[in-house]
Amino acid sequence: MNPRRPVGPQPWEAVRTRLDQSLVFANMRGTPYYRDAVYEQFSAAEYARRYAALRAKMRADKLDCVIAAGGPSHWSFGGGMLWLTGHWEWHALCCYVLVPLDGEPTMIYSMGGTHAEAVRRQVEVAVRDVRHSRGGQYAQVMVERLRELKLERGRIGLMEIDPRHEDYMPVNQYNVLHTSLPDAELVFTKGFLHDLVVIHSAEELDCVRKAGLLCERAMQALIARARPGVKEYELRAAAGAAILEGGGDIDFLIIGSTPMADPAMIFGNPRPSARVLQQGDIVNMELAAGYRGYTAQIGSPVCIGAPTDMVRRFWEDITLPGYRRIVAEIAPGKPAENMRQASRFFRDQGYQSRPIQCHGIDLVTDHPHVSAEHVSGGEADRVLKPGMVIMAEPNPVTPDGLFGIFLGHTFIVTDQGHEVVDQFPLEIAVAG
Repeated sequence: MNPRRPVGPQPWEAVRTRLDQSLVFANMRGTPYYRDAVYEQFSAAEYARRYAALRAKMRADKLDCVIAAGGPSHWSFGGGMLWLTGHWEWHALCCYVLVPLDGEPTMIYSMGGTHAEAVRRQVEVAVRDVRHSRGGQYAQVMVERLRELKLERGRIGLMEIDPRHEDYMPVNQYNVLHTSLPDAELVFTKGFLHDLVVIHSAEELDCVRKAGLLCERAMQALIARARPGVKEYELRAAAGAAILEGGGDIDFLIIGSTPMADPAMIFGNPRPSARVLQQGDIVNMELAAGYRGYTAQIGSPVCIGAPTDMVRRFWEDITLPGYRRIVAEIAPGKPAENMRQASRFFRDQGYQSRPIQCHGIDLVTDHPHVSAEHVSGGEADRVLKPGMVIMAEPNPVTPDGLFGIFLGHTFIVTDQGHEVVDQFPLEIAVAG
């Protein structure tokens, strides 16, 4: 491997007349570009809290440095990098933040030039040292920073890119760290980020509430667009536009439709298709909107025309009562197992369901995962506490497996009980 040679920061006066020179352009610093840009960010105090919490965990694990990763993975939505900087990366496999136990953090961003200058403006409240990857040489830049910090022999923790699937940095980046720093100890940490965000701060919870509002607006936009002749992916476009117009980001938009008279769908389509809606259809969906990295989720049935008797009975007798039983167990001090026990209602009534009944949200879907069969998660997840976020999302299914209704809303666990983060009504929506 022949990493691009470092050039060092190029001040504005050295850059402004040499913008056609690649190395100069890539390393520009302190330009007037984007000086009028406005980014909503967390407070300096909130970032100080986060770095202090991370470093306390580093001390407990005897780590001299951690490398936090963040990319567009469904199960990370920016991960530790987003939590530490406010930057969500959507068009690179991963970007990184190197956090020493003592010293300033460094963000390694994918691109240089004007792209990096914009990111510097965005993250300056949290981190001021933003370096570009020099064409993907992330680990080489990390090595240089670790040598600056005199951590060539340090114990360096690697946080997951995707904690759900237990993915870490790509092998080419790891190999550079391993061969360039033979005396360092590289440690694959596990669950660092979830442990730090499972209980949300007040500023973080405000973002969850805003994400809930964006979910509500996405539902309203979907209903307004739904009518015979419209394609499923056009519903996706309407819901997505509502989220983006509200300053949010799209985590996922799962939308599918089927005839109520002859159903063959229990859950929305993760890849909304060109199927054309018809009178008498029902639309199932699960929508997830993010706001500054914090997501909320929502789902509720939409009928094109009046619901059939079968659909109405299924909603009133099965879906809504089962959902309410689960929600009643969202309160501080209650074990997550209670939500699983409440979901037995569906089998007790002679119906079935998709396995998942509810789950936690830290930045995105995470522990506890409550399924019909078991509850998974660590000790911190098994009893609900104020500041936790829970998505109640039962999806009862008919005995023949051909029809189901997804119903889900996002809740904050409070000192007194719970708070739902959207105001979308608990009723079948009729469109068209």
